[in-house]
Amino acid sequence: MRVLFVVQQIDYEPQGIMHLSSALKAAGHQVELAICAHHDPVAVAHRFRPDIAAYSVITGSQRYYLEVNRRIKAELPDVFSVFGGPHPTFFPEMVTEPGVDGICRGEGEEAMVELACALAQAGPDAVLGVGNWSFQRNGDVIANPVRCYTADLDSLPFPDRALVYDRDSIAGRGKIKHFLTGRGCPYNCTYCFNHALSKIYRGKGRRFRQRSVDNVMEEIRWVRNHYPLEFVVFVDDTFVLTVKWLEEFSEKYPRQIGLPFFCNTRVDLVTAEQVRLLKEAGCHSVSMGIEAGSDRIRNELLKRHMSRERILEAARLLHEGGLNFTTTSMIGLPSSTLADDFETLELNIQIRPAYAHVFIFQPYPRTELGEYTREHGWMVGTFDDIGEVAWDHSVLDFDGEHKRGLAILQRFFAIGVEWPRLVPLIKRMMRLPDNGIFRFLNKLWKGWAIKDRVHPVRLNLREMLEVAWLFMRIKS
Repeated sequence: MRVLFVVQQIDYEPQGIMHLSSALKAAGHQVELAICAHHDPVAVAHRFRPDIAAYSVITGSQRYYLEVNRRIKAELPDVFSVFGGPHPTFFPEMVTEPGVDGICRGEGEEAMVELACALAQAGPDAVLGVGNWSFQRNGDVIANPVRCYTADLDSLPFPDRALVYDRDSIAGRGKIKHFLTGRGCPYNCTYCFNHALSKIYRGKGRRFRQRSVDNVMEEIRWVRNHYPLEFVVFVDDTFVLTVKWLEEFSEKYPRQIGLPFFCNTRVDLVTAEQVRLLKEAGCHSVSMGIEAGSDRIRNELLKRHMSRERILEAARLLHEGGLNFTTTSMIGLPSSTLADDFETLELNIQIRPAYAHVFIFQPYPRTELGEYTREHGWMVGTFDDIGEVAWDHSVLDFDGEHKRGLAILQRFFAIGVEWPRLVPLIKRMMRLPDNGIFRFLNKLWKGWAIKDRVHPVRLNLREMLEVAWLFMRIKS
């Protein structure tokens, strides 16, 4: 079978699609990628003549991909169109949308290969019982249960990086590459999908699984031998959950790889020992979620279960251990006020991160907080009104001053953390409408801080211009 994956743009390597591609190729199928920012997906489909068109969809992007699929199917009506990723996983009603032939819930390697093989051998009617998939036939929805989690991640082939790097030369030439060492998360933060995913997979295996250190080392070595690589970014939600794994990693990584790296941690996991082991391994920077300055919002609404004192202590340990760190926070949460949002800003000022990421809360479907927001009347419109990015606007029913000011506060949040004396000016600027200059200033500071403090690599003039052009162009 010929499978065409379609993505809107490449911010960084799409791990899910690359894993699906490697699994499909291992089973003898052909795979192509269309990047809509670089290619006309319809033209790519005409050239490749796919049997399957596949889309990985987050909430906010579903309308875009449905329209791309409509255009492809108008030219190639026999193509079998499938959708996977967070949105169809938690919003399976998507299977009833026009042009959708199937949606995949949860992990997709085995499910995608089985679907492709069944289509190749016996046609569309043969796929109706394939696990993880839902279909619509004659007005009825056929929803098959998910199969068990993939228990042994070492058994999976490495992600198909050529699929991306051969179509996006800037990503291929880039000196920073992204890696995933595990899957799942044991925590139940109300805004996140992990607790909802655990309900879908109840009784189907362990939520959190991690690759062996040796398997991770082997993949990084392979990438370094085939592509430029000077800085490693681990994109796991939480990179370090067990000290034993980190001890082995900190012993092997410096000898076998020896490149600086970035990873994510949690405030309540940061200890002097963790900081020491990360530093010994060659870690340059980490990120941790603060989410909110208000204890009520952080612990009661978000269920983060971490005190302000613990946050300050984690920041102190990271500073003393010589690790740069970024923070992530949210503003515009249900039941919050502008005073709460500025309390979040003040907490970030106290802990002095290398960069302070902030997002305007989006109530994603089937998450606990998303459903709470809808059920308590905080939400204006429907889940289809959620945007593709979490920093332009809020879909919550705030008063005019709060709602108007959120986008401006998001633009200048990190600048206010770096230069606290500007906070009174930022408060006055929140009366102004959002505009391109504000977005440019936000991008300018973020780009410099990430390049200089968080993911530092040496770039020549051409590389600098390429990275700057890409960064200013993407929606991040």
